[in-house]
Amino acid sequence: MLAISLGRLALPVAPLALLLSVWGASRLAAWLASSSASLPTPRRLVRPPLQPSDRRLTDAAGNAVVHAALLGLLAARLVYLSVNADLYKAAPWSALDLRDGGWQAGAGAAAGAAWLLWRGWHTAALRRPLAVAAAAGTLVWSAASLAVGLGAAPTLPSIALTPPDGGAEISLQQAARGRPLVVNLWASWCPPCRAEMPMLAAAQQRVQDVGFLFVNEGESASAIRAYLTDQDLPLREVLLDPASKLGPAVGSPGLPTTLFYDAGGRLVDAHFGSLNAAALESRLRNLHAGR
Repeated sequence: MLAISLGRLALPVAPLALLLSVWGASRLAAWLASSSASLPTPRRLVRPPLQPSDRRLTDAAGNAVVHAALLGLLAARLVYLSVNADLYKAAPWSALDLRDGGWQAGAGAAAGAAWLLWRGWHTAALRRPLAVAAAAGTLVWSAASLAVGLGAAPTLPSIALTPPDGGAEISLQQAARGRPLVVNLWASWCPPCRAEMPMLAAAQQRVQDVGFLFVNEGESASAIRAYLTDQDLPLREVLLDPASKLGPAVGSPGLPTTLFYDAGGRLVDAHFGSLNAAALESRLRNLHAGR
């Protein structure tokens, strides 16, 4: 599942899951620190109120988890940008566009873990709360990541699509023709779709060994032709999904959604939301590497 639908609004699952896991781990660390600081002695059956020093410890535990997450995200982004620096030369400011999904997860996890170890090393009372909270947060994040993976079809869905000229229906497998494939789900009423379309159109013209399918969700052939003519977009391989079945089949109720398949029809990557040129090129590199 790439996104969840809230009425007419669709939200990406991955950042929501990360936010939930960090918030839960932070609250758990604070609660464990509070509990250990105020445990009643055998002679006192009533837990005493937290003292100022105890409150500082509780706040320190919760804040340590949040700071670890922020440091991890920063490290994950910086390492990704350093590895893919050439992709951002043409538009350096696009490096600030965090929606492109460019993160080096391993570097982020290492940086976050190092921060928690450092905090626990210097404050013994934080060691158990931070260790338990880190384990719980990792478990929640891993479960959410597994749910995202299970919600997306691992191969090209068997859905029949219609050419805009009214020809015979064609399946995604037939349209792929054994090529690595980029499948873009879009609609002309979708502002992020409109924003990324010229970049995708240019990529289709430039990249010859990867197929680009533009699958329109729910619009008529006349509306699509009018939009492409008005925007002067020379798209090839435009297909119609009149009943909007493809989005739910790949676990994405929102637009735009872009899917990357290898030559065997296996899902390599998926992105919900608008892509920038650097993010597209990064995924095309991965697609070529996995051929």
